[in-house]
Amino acid sequence: MFLGLDLGTSELKALLLDEKHQVLALAHAHLQINHPQPLWSEQAPQDWWHALDQVMRQLKADNPGAMSQVKALGLSGQMHGAVLLDGNEQVLRPAILWNDGRSGPQCEQLSRNLPELASISGNLAMPGFTAPKLMWVAQHEPDVFARVERVLLPKDWLRLKLTGRAFSDMSDASGTLWLDVGARRWSDTLLAATGMRREQMPELVEGNHVSALLLPELAVQWGLPAAVVVAGGAGDNAASAVGMGLVHPGEGFVSLGTSGVVFVSGAHFVPNPAKAVHAFCHALPGRWHQMSVMLSAASAVTWACRQLGYVDEAALMEDAAALDTQRRIQAPLFLPYLNGERSPHNNPLACAGWLHLRAAHNRADMAYAVVEGVSWGLKDGWLALDASTQPCAGLSLVGGGSRSDWWAQLLADVFQVPLRLHEGGATGGALGAARLAWLAVGGQVEQVCIQPPVTKVFTPQPLDPALAQRYERFAQAYQQLYT
Repeated sequence: MFLGLDLGTSELKALLLDEKHQVLALAHAHLQINHPQPLWSEQAPQDWWHALDQVMRQLKADNPGAMSQVKALGLSGQMHGAVLLDGNEQVLRPAILWNDGRSGPQCEQLSRNLPELASISGNLAMPGFTAPKLMWVAQHEPDVFARVERVLLPKDWLRLKLTGRAFSDMSDASGTLWLDVGARRWSDTLLAATGMRREQMPELVEGNHVSALLLPELAVQWGLPAAVVVAGGAGDNAASAVGMGLVHPGEGFVSLGTSGVVFVSGAHFVPNPAKAVHAFCHALPGRWHQMSVMLSAASAVTWACRQLGYVDEAALMEDAAALDTQRRIQAPLFLPYLNGERSPHNNPLACAGWLHLRAAHNRADMAYAVVEGVSWGLKDGWLALDASTQPCAGLSLVGGGSRSDWWAQLLADVFQVPLRLHEGGATGGALGAARLAWLAVGGQVEQVCIQPPVTKVFTPQPLDPALAQRYERFAQAYQQLYT
């Protein structure tokens, strides 16, 4: 039995997997994001621990036999967050999250001071990354910065609590701007440029290797056997790829989670900073991936659901899907930049909004515009990927937003590539973490990292020319507002 833990932004998931690839149990615990100031996004790490204890107690209560057979656990999690610890491993301040936009000036400073940044890290300096967050803390909270003895990513703080050891994996560490991504090791050059030292970093391990063992007292508390292995794990998107079996070059997915991601696996380190595309290590040794990221995807639909008075996202989707082509052509446009944007714009100050809104429009028109706007934003990211890496055979579709067949078909039409739904697509990160745990205790990649059965394929249909023109208007609107 293998346990996968996925620390997301809005919830923590725990999944039990057996050697027949059967998911035996799944538990969730809700998480709250705090926005104490504009552009800020924070969480209290202790809330993650409470959530983890909640799901583990639930699994123990509901599946005591399975929990007693767990050989290993793996960790997946939201990337880029900065957990700052003092010399006694005490948290110094709330964790600054991936969608926090306060460190824009520090990104500009880092880019000026270190022209070779992108060639080493594979990425542009963006406020979402960890290193600029520490530069912000150094400038605005110098007393806190002076006490920092360790910086951990969110899932790696959970690992510290689970094992007493500070480790990170290559895929998650790629999102710090401190990793030499091609060489898969910390870069003293990047660390020094941001006022950090190698001693403040965790040890590095590949995602499918053993990092440490679970503390014995926790094993007793949660009904687990002694000496449970904790695998290196992965950042959420690399873990989702492992969960979907997308580990070979040219395989990829579109994720409709809080953020929106287009992810393509590769065999080499291929940076593309000009388009604000991320080049990261994959969760398995000797593999990398390219990834475009938009900061508000399914979360934009959830936001619109609240603002427009829908009962839930399904009701919003139903209204939007009911519009005929003419109504869609005449709908307002929506810019989905509720938290700024990454690929391809790298603009934390970009804002969302409906454009060309008239008195004749109703909430169904506005609902459609939001879903369409997120789809256009994902298309921006798709087009930003290096053309040689784009898999023309199709992409898998994962994340909570993948529950809508109508939205899946719209995305297939927008991308003009087939999209596939798989069993377990909504739990890809937790499933990937469990698979990495399996690999860490002797599983083989070809047997463990299989693609789950395809449940549905969405074949692209030609877009009505007038709808296709809406993408051009969408792209022009950004240029007119922000360039």
